[in-house]
Amino acid sequence: MLEGFIENLASYLLNLSGGSLIWVSFYAGLFVALMTSLGAMVAIFAKKIPEGGVDFSLSFAAGVMIVASFTSLILPGIESAGFLPVGVGIALGVLLIYAVDRLLPHEHLVRGYEGPKGMKEKLRKVWLLIFAMIIHNLPEGLAVGTSLIYNLEVGLVTAIAIGIQDFPEGTVVSLPLAVIQKKSLGPVLVDILSGLAEMVMVVIGALFFTAFSSVLPYGLGLAGGAMLYVTIKEMIPEIYGEEKNQTLVTLGFFAGFYVMLLLDSSLG
Repeated sequence: MLEGFIENLASYLLNLSGGSLIWVSFYAGLFVALMTSLGAMVAIFAKKIPEGGVDFSLSFAAGVMIVASFTSLILPGIESAGFLPVGVGIALGVLLIYAVDRLLPHEHLVRGYEGPKGMKEKLRKVWLLIFAMIIHNLPEGLAVGTSLIYNLEVGLVTAIAIGIQDFPEGTVVSLPLAVIQKKSLGPVLVDILSGLAEMVMVVIGALFFTAFSSVLPYGLGLAGGAMLYVTIKEMIPEIYGEEKNQTLVTLGFFAGFYVMLLLDSSLG
């Protein structure tokens, strides 16, 4: 049933796009941006996140991203081109996000400030949180765009999974920002912009690897490595870093793990 839905969706989007994968990537990017925006809009109506909601949402996203890194990017790349180009790509992805992580000032909700020390006092907390969102969203957008060029159905599964976890993630980011600023509209607009940035990365990834298809295996590794870095370096320490309900966190991780695994297995 799910396999049929994915196949029908792929056919529909191809027909709608006149056979252009770039237009398909635009629609996929629009979907993930819309899911982020809808999640952010919850902040307009909600006063606070239910207890454990942040932990469950972030751990769910981590579960999705771990599985997607392998099933949609790294393993398909190895199957099509062997280990070496994908391995090089993984290293490049890790180095890319590491450099962005060190050079771009940003602040996590739990772990606090990271980046150049001299910028901490020059930027308002809200901007530091925004930059943290950008670092997180870049690999997700790149993963969707790259996997779409490799295989349309695999890319759509990735887009659906990323979109599913973007909804609660949008809420998790917007509500704390709303508390900091004591108003909800600004944080919602900021999160919508972060979703649009993710959409731009989807299209950029698709455009680049359409033009340079020979380096697609490197791109699959790069996107996978970037997502793994964000998950292992940023998200997992964030969700396990304080005194929390670790059972809930672990359940959230495996819920995301199974959702992505189920979506991916529908193509099998």
